[in-house]
Amino acid sequence: MNMNKIDLVTIVPFSQEYKTAIKTLNEEWLQLHFKIEAEDERVLSDPKKHIIDQGGHIYYAFLENQIVGTVSLIKVNDNAYELSKMAVSSKYQGYGIGKKLLEHVIKEAQAIKIDKLLLYSNRKLKSALHLYYQHGFIEVPLGATNYERADIKMERNMK
Repeated sequence: MNMNKIDLVTIVPFSQEYKTAIKTLNEEWLQLHFKIEAEDERVLSDPKKHIIDQGGHIYYAFLENQIVGTVSLIKVNDNAYELSKMAVSSKYQGYGIGKKLLEHVIKEAQAIKIDKLLLYSNRKLKSALHLYYQHGFIEVPLGATNYERADIKMERNMK
């Protein structure tokens, strides 16, 4: 895949037809970098129930008639959403698909007029953290989290 194929990537919202893609992509990524935790299994086993039905959103990156990436906005409250479950297939990493997904959810968050986006990550994920900083996220105190792997919390003010 050459670099200009990023222009061929389209971002589409969740549909039942593609409900397993979020689990497949996230499990691939988690097994590569960490482990699948109980909270991952709970949310990924029924993303409609745990994300969509709770007021959240799931998006997929399509390229060459296949889903190559995903990202979610999980509703925390009326003013904040968590950017979560972002994963790009290992075959398609390094082409800007994660950046395109991130920019899409930032636009979506602006459209629903929330106050802030937050996310949990891990300091060993240097390229992901760099991408978040580039897009206006700042580090905030970690506080309580549902994930053992999370050692950094970031927020982006949307106002």
